[in-house]
Amino acid sequence: MSYIDGNLLAGEKVVYRTRLHWLLFMTPVLFTVVVLLPIAWLLNHEAWGQYAWIPLAIGFLILLATYIKRQSSDFAVTNKRVMMKVGVFSTRSIELVLNKVEAIAVNQTLMGRIFGYGDIVVTGSGGTKEAFSHIQGPLAFRRAVQSVTDVHSSPAQAAAPEAGRVD
Repeated sequence: MSYIDGNLLAGEKVVYRTRLHWLLFMTPVLFTVVVLLPIAWLLNHEAWGQYAWIPLAIGFLILLATYIKRQSSDFAVTNKRVMMKVGVFSTRSIELVLNKVEAIAVNQTLMGRIFGYGDIVVTGSGGTKEAFSHIQGPLAFRRAVQSVTDVHSSPAQAAAPEAGRVD
């Protein structure tokens, strides 16, 4: 069970869910292919052939750590809150009630726009800013927050004029 599913309130439903983008694997894969595989090949063809497995094991551990990082990160918009959690051993979680979210900034590089990832900065009431990098579909995340916020603010705005009306 994910962090989000385990912490839903009564009557709370997930509207949008995302995670870290798969491009997170690009750096570890390139490092393994460009640096570690040639080292393993050289070791295998020299007198130290019995140590050729070490760079391959290092590459595997780096990829495993990246996989765990991606799987343990969870970002969701519910009908009541914005919930974000990253980390395994040392976790960082943010849960903001929708009416406490003042802004969500999306920063995307050219590569981010091409591949559909970016950074989001959620600004809560009081000016607290929480930044998260390499989020898959950051514009859809922001749209989900805005759509749920609009739904919650519309009944209040519709009721406000009637409450102030004098007949």
